[in-house]
Amino acid sequence: MRRFLRTVAIAVTSLTAVVSSYAVQASDYPSRPITIVVPYGPGGASDLSARLVAGSAPAYLNQPVLAVNKTGAAGVVGSNFVKNAKADGYTLLSARVGSQMGVPAMNKTIPYKWDDFTILGLIEVNPFVLVLSPQSGLKSFSDFEKKIKNGEEMSYSSAGVGTLLHTGVAVMADAMNADFEKLIHVPFKGGGKAAAAVVSGQVDFSFQNLSAVSGKIEAGQLIPLVVTTPERQKIIANVPTAREVGYQNIEMVIGWSAIYGPPGLPDAVVTKWTDTLQKLKGDRGWNKMTKSLGNIVDIRSPADTKAYVEAQYKAYDKALKKMGLRIE
Repeated sequence: MRRFLRTVAIAVTSLTAVVSSYAVQASDYPSRPITIVVPYGPGGASDLSARLVAGSAPAYLNQPVLAVNKTGAAGVVGSNFVKNAKADGYTLLSARVGSQMGVPAMNKTIPYKWDDFTILGLIEVNPFVLVLSPQSGLKSFSDFEKKIKNGEEMSYSSAGVGTLLHTGVAVMADAMNADFEKLIHVPFKGGGKAAAAVVSGQVDFSFQNLSAVSGKIEAGQLIPLVVTTPERQKIIANVPTAREVGYQNIEMVIGWSAIYGPPGLPDAVVTKWTDTLQKLKGDRGWNKMTKSLGNIVDIRSPADTKAYVEAQYKAYDKALKKMGLRIE
């Protein structure tokens, strides 16, 4: 018994020492460079967001921040890598609407759930706009609404199966109580080709990131019908919002970027990044570069970010199940 008690005492002492040492390390965070894993390829929204943070955050962290691309399986490979990384704050994730919300809502077989991470904060949102081909014969949202409510067939383009350009149409159809089977999906490799298909009249409509198609709208190559932000956007000030046309749930078709970490990050790490993101909110250089990409700066706390993502996830989860698009 004495030997047993002595063994227990040694184990408890060792564990206390480890925990104490870990707490000290966390309180000194960061003491070395931080890696932000980008789960998509170079040049995309997740990549650009991470590189802007990597360029500006070191001024407030006093350590370098490196953005590293780790691609594959629509963002799943990089995301899962971070989920399984050591929870010390030195391996973080450039979280994106697709890999952290859309894919988990659609595919239940991937190795993580939408909330399997430590959420550090939202950074920006990306307005989406529903655009029509000038060759469609439709001129306004009311024209589009009438056709879709009548159950007439229409085709739409996307950047691929499971992308926001694809699943967003399911959310829209659910919000409008439309027959999703009458909407013919034509996937392309990338949003640019999907937009070009609308311009050429190959398909009738598409949901697109506003920043990606603003030039085509200005040139009259696309007809914008509705924007997914609560407020109208200056560059298309005459285009109504989803709320204005009576379908507020269409606001769920919106992009965003955030910073996530592995589950179980120490409070000191969460606090440090919450503070850093708030400082970025007032950083003129970072703001200017973020807005130049067509993004809306939207820094949120971990709790507010989680609530925001959860609401979007639930809307997609419901719509995708209803439309028969979920992979179980």
